[in-house]
Amino acid sequence: MATKQSSTAPSKDQTSPSSIAETPAEGVGSMLGLSAFWMEAMSDMGAEVLSFVAERIKEDVKTQHQLLHCKNLGEVQHIQTQFIQKALDQYQAETGKLVEMSAKAFSVPPSK
Repeated sequence: MATKQSSTAPSKDQTSPSSIAETPAEGVGSMLGLSAFWMEAMSDMGAEVLSFVAERIKEDVKTQHQLLHCKNLGEVQHIQTQFIQKALDQYQAETGKLVEMSAKAFSVPPSK
């Protein structure tokens, strides 16, 4: 009786080096476009973070300057309270901006 041999070779529809080489050019173009979209989004987010950090450093220096010119403890407490409140407000706003930017970065880019 003849036995049936099972093939261990991958079927034609599986990904192999030859099928990757046969990828349509438009598919590769779409992937490159998506990569450019993500790179631009990540660059924008990086610029936003750097801008935020620079602004916070300015606030730190400004606060230190104010503290050096205080004449009593009441002024120190008032300046520190303002500093903390402003920092909390700015961090909250920045977090919102970065969440929005992240959502846009991971959404489907507009077709060109």
